[in-house]
Amino acid sequence: MTTAGSAREPKYQRIAGALRRDIAEGRYAPGERLPGENDLMAEHAVARMTARQALAVLQAEGLAEARKGAGVFVREFEPIRRRGIQRLSPEQWGSGRSVWDADIAERDLAVEVIAVSEVSGDEVPSAVVNILGTAEVWLRRRRFVLDGKPVMLSVSYFPAALVAGTPITETDTGPGGAYARLAERGHAPEHFREEIRSRMPTADEALRLKLAAGTPVMLIWRTAFSAEGTAVEVNEMMLDAASYVLEYDFEG
Repeated sequence: MTTAGSAREPKYQRIAGALRRDIAEGRYAPGERLPGENDLMAEHAVARMTARQALAVLQAEGLAEARKGAGVFVREFEPIRRRGIQRLSPEQWGSGRSVWDADIAERDLAVEVIAVSEVSGDEVPSAVVNILGTAEVWLRRRRFVLDGKPVMLSVSYFPAALVAGTPITETDTGPGGAYARLAERGHAPEHFREEIRSRMPTADEALRLKLAAGTPVMLIWRTAFSAEGTAVEVNEMMLDAASYVLEYDFEG
């Protein structure tokens, strides 16, 4: 049924909406080819540009992807359900598992370590200095690739005096990651604070995450605190918004 509101929508938005519903209801499965421009032109009696815009909307939303010379297909990538509370529990990293194990099960994750270095002064963002209380930090910059697709960029900052001489200053932090190493030094993370916002990526960020045009990113700024309330890490994460579902459990 066409309502007054839907009639005011541009035609390409109405076509995109119909295709979106078809994908959600399983009429087009992951990896299946969507109707092409000629098909949409004939079915909806619209111009080629309108059909092209409709398909572009689905690509921008991360629901579909264009394959050169083949058409537009329903995206096969399964979104990551990021379990914000379970992944940070001591039962996770304290047992030698990665926090990612709570999110991805048996999927193929590759961690590209781009930089591990000691930085100071103007090289450290002022917000990080204010939280950690020092401009002498160790930085770990990484890109996370899941099932062959980049899904997150991450930069972690640790007080230099706290992590000097530990594997946190090396490429491989060992079983359980940086949090397990902090615990070994008597500074186990006991409390976390995450701040989340969304924006459009810069051209460089879109390139590093291989984002489709129009795809936003989610920024998560996490601070880890010891039992004494001391900030022991600041982690700035940039997520491909089309690749994630953020899940948080709370007691009522």
